[in-house]
Amino acid sequence: MRPIPLVDVKAQYVPFLPRIREAIEGVLESGAFILGPNVAAFEREAAAYLGVRDSVGVANGTDALVLVLDALGVGSGDEVICPAFTFYATAEAIARRGATPVFADVDASTMNLDPEDVAARITKRTKAILAVHLFGRPAPLAELTQLGVPFIEDAAQAFGSPDIGRTGIASTFSFYPTKNLFCIGDGGLVSTDDAALAERVRMLRFHGSRDKVDFELIGYNSRLDELQAAVLRIFLGELDGWVAKRREAAARYAELGLGRACDLPEDEPGHVYHLFVCRSNERDRIRAALKQAGIGSAVYYTTPLHLQNAFADLGYGHGSLPVTEQLALDNFSVPIWAGIDADAQERVVSVVQAAAPVAS
Repeated sequence: MRPIPLVDVKAQYVPFLPRIREAIEGVLESGAFILGPNVAAFEREAAAYLGVRDSVGVANGTDALVLVLDALGVGSGDEVICPAFTFYATAEAIARRGATPVFADVDASTMNLDPEDVAARITKRTKAILAVHLFGRPAPLAELTQLGVPFIEDAAQAFGSPDIGRTGIASTFSFYPTKNLFCIGDGGLVSTDDAALAERVRMLRFHGSRDKVDFELIGYNSRLDELQAAVLRIFLGELDGWVAKRREAAARYAELGLGRACDLPEDEPGHVYHLFVCRSNERDRIRAALKQAGIGSAVYYTTPLHLQNAFADLGYGHGSLPVTEQLALDNFSVPIWAGIDADAQERVVSVVQAAAPVAS
């Protein structure tokens, strides 16, 4: 039987190869490769899609985080609260600015920040909250807003969710090839309703300059590539359809009975299912069975950020964030992408049920 990958990026872009090639050819013919018309157009189109005033294309999702923190003046002596159950870049960006990441625990059912735990960690040094929309599910924005601390949305995994992009000071996105909205290399975006913040990010992405002559800030070299922007413009028009297909696939897993063998991610209207992450005490047995059947799977953040060597000096130990640490032990993902077929999902469910017939 044919293998089933964890995600099939090629299956999503192959139908658009003629348009992609035409777009790339257009860039080559124009000779405009850096901050050209496609970047400007994509920024306008992305802002309109997100319902915000401005968006600024940058080199990647990590840079988007660093640039926003820099633009907000986050630095030495400041604290930024974030989850430890997330990719390293979230906390890395805080530390890169010289600030201290303060790790909060997450809610077991959503895997996103627990507002009560966040509230308990706010101090006079708290400059911001960096909320991650993990695996495509929106963080608890309403509850975080009530805490009275400015917050940034790390929406790297959630482009396409109607619930994100307009609540925090700014939102950051990644267009890494496995993301819901992806490009054919690296790319990132900052979105905001704050015109002054957007202008500062624009300056920072190009060495702190508005005009390549006068340099007002110590900046970076972090620009969205014109070729990537040309492709992103094509894919942005397909995103709603892709999201609908991901949600259909998620619903199908439930209908096929995957939940009888493991705990499924909770659904809500804004969930765009960047990944389909389940939980089970039989994780290792399930993954071994999937591997033997030629089916892709993955686990995430098995060493949470508060236990990473890079943050050892912060003093967190085992047991500091109990929900996060339990999630690290029992989470696993099964294949999902826009257009995964029902037969493939049936195979996945059959293998998981045979490996762990009793829900944990």
